[in-house]
Amino acid sequence: MRAKENNYAFIDSQNLNLGIKDMGWTLDSRRFRVYLKEKYGVSKAYIFIGFVAGNQRLYDALQEYGYVLVFKPVVLGDDKKPKGNIDADLVLKAMIDLHENSFDKAVIITSDGDFYSLVDYLYLKNKLKAVLSPNRNKCSALLRKSGKERMNYLDNLKEKLEHKRKSTA
Repeated sequence: MRAKENNYAFIDSQNLNLGIKDMGWTLDSRRFRVYLKEKYGVSKAYIFIGFVAGNQRLYDALQEYGYVLVFKPVVLGDDKKPKGNIDADLVLKAMIDLHENSFDKAVIITSDGDFYSLVDYLYLKNKLKAVLSPNRNKCSALLRKSGKERMNYLDNLKEKLEHKRKSTA
């Protein structure tokens, strides 16, 4: 009997949501959490997200589904759109948990090449379970290079992971 895996997911929420949205569908966060557990042995799923006061229902739902939320303060950019760059927070948390031997392997969820060094390091230390890119067409070449054979894509999982609106009939 195989021992239960204790893998952690580190999710770039903005990249995940925008990558899926660019393909014309919406991710079902509850199904995605189950998918991470069943497919990759994820016992803890950190979701790095900018904090916006009006999104409390979303945050409550994500916690109910089993995500651990890591908030970043949001500032308004020059275009007056909210910005909550979480890259450093995600890398720091992954490295702290790695140093403390908290997980067996990491699952990094992003298409952002800024995570190249983290993915490369985890790969070299045999601590990388997978890199899940939300959108194959928007995935950084750097990330593909560091993720090597552990790169996977969510664009072919629409049937399994798409949020389906409930019928009101």
